[in-house]
Amino acid sequence: MNLITLVVLIVVLLAVLPTWPYSSGWGYYPSGAVGLLLIVLIILLLTRGGPPV
Repeated sequence: MNLITLVVLIVVLLAVLPTWPYSSGWGYYPSGAVGLLLIVLIILLLTRGGPPV
C-alpha cells in the first residue's frame, strides 16, 4: 500500500510542474495545492503515530 501511495505521489508531483505551454500561465497554483496536501498528509502521519498501513 505504501508503494502505491509513493508512486501516485510522484506522478502527481510531476503532473503539476508547469512545463507545457498551456500550463505555463498557471503559476504556482497547482504545485501549491499539492504542497498543501503534502503538509496535511504529514500532519496526519505525525498525529496518528506512523505511516498508514
